[in-house]
Amino acid sequence: MKFTDGYWMTRPGVSLLRPLDVAEVVAGESSLAVYAATAPLTKRGDTLNRPLVTVTLDSPAEGVVGVTVEHHRGGVDRGPHYALAAPSSEGVRVAVPADGPATLTSGPLTATVATSGPWTLDLAVDGRTVTSSDSRGLALVTDGEGRSYVREQLSLGVAEQIYGLGERFTPFLRNGQSVDVWNADGGTASEQAYKNVPFHLSSAGYGVFVDHPGHVSYEIGSEAVSRTQFSVEGQRLRYYVIAGPDPKDVLRRYTALTGRPARVPDWSYGLWLSTSFTTQYDEDTVMSFIDGMADRGLPLSVFHFDCFWMRQFHWCDFVWDPATFPDPKGMLDRLHDRGLQVCVWINPYIAQRSHLFDEGRELGYLVTRPDGSVWQWDMWQAGMALVDFTNPDAVAWYQGKLRVLLDMGVDAFKTDFGERIPTDVVWHDGSDPERMHNYYAQLFNRTVFDLLTEVRGEGEAVVFARSATAGGQQFPVHWGGDCESTFPAMAESLRGGLSLSLSGFGYWSHDIGGFEGTPDPAIFKRWLAFGLLSSHSRLHGSSSYRVPWAFDEEAVDVTRRFTELKLSLMPYLSAVGREAHETGVPVMRPMLLEFPADRTAATVDTQYTLGPSLLVAPVFSAEGDVDVYVPEGAWTSLLDGSVVEGPRWHRQRHGFDSLPLLVRPGTVLPVGARTDRPDYDHAEGVTLRLFGLADGHDSVTRIARPTGEDAVFRVTRRGDAVRVEASGAVPATWSVAHALSEPVPSAGPVVELPAA
Repeated sequence: MKFTDGYWMTRPGVSLLRPLDVAEVVAGESSLAVYAATAPLTKRGDTLNRPLVTVTLDSPAEGVVGVTVEHHRGGVDRGPHYALAAPSSEGVRVAVPADGPATLTSGPLTATVATSGPWTLDLAVDGRTVTSSDSRGLALVTDGEGRSYVREQLSLGVAEQIYGLGERFTPFLRNGQSVDVWNADGGTASEQAYKNVPFHLSSAGYGVFVDHPGHVSYEIGSEAVSRTQFSVEGQRLRYYVIAGPDPKDVLRRYTALTGRPARVPDWSYGLWLSTSFTTQYDEDTVMSFIDGMADRGLPLSVFHFDCFWMRQFHWCDFVWDPATFPDPKGMLDRLHDRGLQVCVWINPYIAQRSHLFDEGRELGYLVTRPDGSVWQWDMWQAGMALVDFTNPDAVAWYQGKLRVLLDMGVDAFKTDFGERIPTDVVWHDGSDPERMHNYYAQLFNRTVFDLLTEVRGEGEAVVFARSATAGGQQFPVHWGGDCESTFPAMAESLRGGLSLSLSGFGYWSHDIGGFEGTPDPAIFKRWLAFGLLSSHSRLHGSSSYRVPWAFDEEAVDVTRRFTELKLSLMPYLSAVGREAHETGVPVMRPMLLEFPADRTAATVDTQYTLGPSLLVAPVFSAEGDVDVYVPEGAWTSLLDGSVVEGPRWHRQRHGFDSLPLLVRPGTVLPVGARTDRPDYDHAEGVTLRLFGLADGHDSVTRIARPTGEDAVFRVTRRGDAVRVEASGAVPATWSVAHALSEPVPSAGPVVELPAA
């Protein structure tokens, strides 16, 4: 939200109160409280009729500084609040010297505030100032209608770039943009977003999380061009500055605060196939798809039933449509017999025709208006109501309905929608409706994910979610929403996924081929390669099927090639997924994460790394022309063994069965022995492929085994010799190869071979 008219003036009706004179700084055991008057204090009388801006600094975790700005603190706090890790002030150092500024230090992050004169706050990582606040940027705001806001502006350095704020489809770099953190069902072609996260990451080596689950308005170099501005309505603003210096360090600290992604099962990495949305389907249709995949040698892991598995106008009552699925339990058993997992579509809405509407109304489980009536409208479903997940009994009731499906054999849920949440309502727990608008997605996905974890076990729960806010990364997987079937939409989907990954989310997917419309065969085949080199891969559309043979026979071959490739990479992908769970560093990574010092790489939004070692550049043209930026070193194509040198851009042309898929120099890439399914013993028969190992290389590769113990391979190079030592749960067979050469089988726990 913009409050000023250029640099000097405010907009009509807007008044700003700024912290112009620090009256006192009070040190607590692990905090600083700064009291600043909104005009210079030259005499005693200046303290009369004078507002104070109160700023409190603390540290809830190592390398994190919390900043709370308050005007009047007597308001009612109705919540909700983000569920953050329990604070710990261990190691926090506070100093208020008599002759200088006050400091609060937590790990590598030091906050320095003025003890007299105008408000200033400098934030330094490892002694280097990364951003600052001053009395011109921090303000208490009143607009022409009497509404109050708190605004902060943090400085932007020369060439500093801002990323994140959720899954956004606009340009990847946030600089110059106005962003409203407000969940909306706006597709992938607008400034709206399904997953809004008030967290941004800076190329200067820090991140900022605004601890406000409601509407947060950002102006990133778009009101004051040298500042990142954020504001919230009310009398209080709390934000956290999170230290790097590396972007991965920022994400580790941010996800330690807001929650790490859960582990996902190996089967979820395989190919998902959907009925699509408004297509006609029944069990015969479903089985024809599954038979068609098997007959063509296309490995399939999950089958998804979209909306019309239920009766029209009854969504969501969780009752299979008897006209199309007369024997759902038997059908699910038959799908399981084919080695498939089953996912079904749900959302948090209850249509009036559903038998659950009257049940939910009588029990008080539906969101109501202030007059006590059930909130309803006719968008999406006729007479649609909304489940009130702030009511624990409503949560248990909703989970009970889903439990029936799990008992029947359903394995996962697509938790669709959750963005169009009204603000003219009353919540069971008294939550502020404005703050609940974004936070509702968190309650919805947690309700479903917790049930799946309870029934299926930890590490086996998967949702396929569209809406989210900060902390939503704890409930994977998330997909990119409704995109068109075009190359520009494919590119905007990738931008959204990269933005989400810099907002703390470890896994991400999208509709291969696009959702709206029907892609032509060229778009579909190019999207296949991209989709099957994403963390999770789903064939889904709106009004047309996405089975590959519906496009052309080459699409079948492309599907087979990249599905089998992904399944062979499961030893690597599973380890990268474990890293996402343990550290918060995502599976799909913007180039910035792996190459923060490379200023060209930090701006690229048409490619990514899959884990630390594979560079993927989707092809966004039918002809196959693609520009790929290669960082420093000699990178090897995993598909044909060719080598390209960086740092520089390369123009390449690829057939539909290819794309730039480059292995980073210095990589030990574990490649699995199976290409028919993702959930196998990844260590048995694994080949360790070595790419450009320099003299002195020393690395450890861990591969999880079904027993729970890892197979551990230490690879070293000394001069012209490479040595591989296996320990832990050593598989019966494994081998080593330089790049794509023939593997050398192991004859024991050690393999030695000459350097390539």
